[in-house]
Amino acid sequence: MIDWDVAVSTGVRLVRPGPQVDLRDAREAVVQLRDLSGAAAGHVRDFTGMNPLEPAGPAVVVDRPGWIRANVDGFRTVIEPVLEQMASERLGNAPVADLSAIGSRITGVQLGAVLAYLAGKVLGQYELFLPPDPDGRTPTGRLTLVAPNIVAAEREMDVDPRDFRLWVCLHEETHRMQFTATPWLRAHVQDLMRELLLSSEMDASDLIARLRAAGEAVADAVRGGDSNLLTAFQSPEQSEIMDRVTAVMSLAEGHGDFVMDAVGPDVVPSVERIRARFQKRREAANPLDRIMRQLLGMDMKMRQYEEGAAFVSAVVAQVGMPAFNKVWTSPETLPTLAEIRDPNAWIERVVRPAAITE
Repeated sequence: MIDWDVAVSTGVRLVRPGPQVDLRDAREAVVQLRDLSGAAAGHVRDFTGMNPLEPAGPAVVVDRPGWIRANVDGFRTVIEPVLEQMASERLGNAPVADLSAIGSRITGVQLGAVLAYLAGKVLGQYELFLPPDPDGRTPTGRLTLVAPNIVAAEREMDVDPRDFRLWVCLHEETHRMQFTATPWLRAHVQDLMRELLLSSEMDASDLIARLRAAGEAVADAVRGGDSNLLTAFQSPEQSEIMDRVTAVMSLAEGHGDFVMDAVGPDVVPSVERIRARFQKRREAANPLDRIMRQLLGMDMKMRQYEEGAAFVSAVVAQVGMPAFNKVWTSPETLPTLAEIRDPNAWIERVVRPAAITE
C-alpha cells in the first residue's frame, strides 16, 4: 500500500537544501549538539525527578535527507505490520489488488512530498519506532536533532547559538525521558496507532464522502479557516481514537515545553529572548506555509503544545511535581482530552484518590 523506497527518493529529491555553513562550523555544531543533549538530560532528570531505565547516550545529529530516511523507517516499522493485517483481512477484493502497485507508488510520492516539507521545519524529535537491530531486538527509541534547521532558526532569530541549542535539547530530552522512564508508554502509543489504522474500513460511498470533505478542507484552509486533512478523513470511530492520541501527544508536548521553560532560566541565560523570538517566528508564517501547516495539522500540534503546557503547569502548581508524576503510572492515569482542558478533573480522579488510599 506504500512504496517506501519511492517515499524516500521523493522526499530526498524535493527537500530544500539547508543553510550554507562552513565545514568547520558544521562539525563544531554537531559536536556541540551532542554534548548539549547530554547536559540537557541531566537537567531534565534533576528537575522532573524521573529516572531513565536505560543509558541515554548522545543525540543523533542528522541533515534533512537523514531525517526523511529515519522517519520513513519509523513509519514502516509501525505501519507495515498493520497494513499487512489489513490486506490479509480484505484479500479477494480484486479491483484493489489490481491497482495496488500503482496506488503504492502514488502513496509513496505523497508521503515523500509531505516529509520533504516537514524536513525543513523540524528541529528535533524522539524517534519512537525504529527497525530491529541485527540481533532482532527493537530499540526503545532515539533522540534526533536536525542540525541545518537548528542553525537556520538561530540565524533567522538572531539568538545565541549555544543557548538556543541547549533550549531545543531540553525539550527533546524531556521526550526521551518520558519514554525511557515509562516503559509501557511506547507500547501504549503503538497500540493507539494500530487501533486508529485498523478502524479505517471504508466502502465506496464512504471514500467519496471523505474525498469531498478533504476537498472542502483544502478550500477552507485557503480561505483562512481551521479545517485540516486529518479530521477530513476521520470516521466517528477514528475521531474518538484520535482524541485519545491527541491527549497523549498534548501531555508529551506540553510537558516538554513546561520543562524547557522551567529549567531554561537557570541554564540558558537568554531564554526569555529565545522564547519571545521563537513564538514570533511560529506566528509569522507566509501564506503558503500557513495553508500547509493548517492542512497537515501542524497548527493543531501547536494547540497541543499550548494546552498540554497549561495542563502540566496547573497540576504542578497545585500538587507539585512528585504528584504530577503519577501521570506516568499507567495508561489509566493518563489524562483524557477533556482533562487536559480541565486539570482539576484529572487531579480529582488520579491524585486525590491516591492520596486518600496512601
